[in-house]
Amino acid sequence: MASSSSQNKPETINLNDTPSVMPEVWRPYFLSINALVSVTDSVILNGETATAVAAGLCTPEDAKVLAGRTDPQIINESLALMIQCTATVSNMGCRLHVRNMEVKTLRSQVTILQRLLKESKKKVGEVKEENKRLKALVDSYADDLVIRSTEQSKTTNKLQKQYEKLLAEVKELTSRSIPK
Repeated sequence: MASSSSQNKPETINLNDTPSVMPEVWRPYFLSINALVSVTDSVILNGETATAVAAGLCTPEDAKVLAGRTDPQIINESLALMIQCTATVSNMGCRLHVRNMEVKTLRSQVTILQRLLKESKKKVGEVKEENKRLKALVDSYADDLVIRSTEQSKTTNKLQKQYEKLLAEVKELTSRSIPK
């Protein structure tokens, strides 16, 4: 709000400074002609509600400041206040729109990630099944190798005994000389 008053100069605020007496807290209330304004009342649809809310936006200090102003000054400052309120609401709307877009983007990313997770779980299941089949195949080959090794060992032992038997027979036959 534009003002030539010296009391509107910005003051530096010391955040470490604690007041000795707590100031009275202003609590806004909105009282329409009929009753207090409730959360179900609409500023947009009801002129009385809009007036009650607009009247409740000014603090008692604002009322003192406005009492010393001329009508054109009050109108100009009221317009400035409305412009600030409109800008604030517009900024809030823009922020909400941006956040809404962020939420939509995050939702789509979550959907994509959920689909990827589902596909990955499916692939993991397929790989586990393939691993089970390969393990069964390896176990089958290992069992087959053990059986073949055992059979070959038995065959080798039989052949060794037959070889020894044949050697013994050859020695016996060579020890008997064949007459010429």
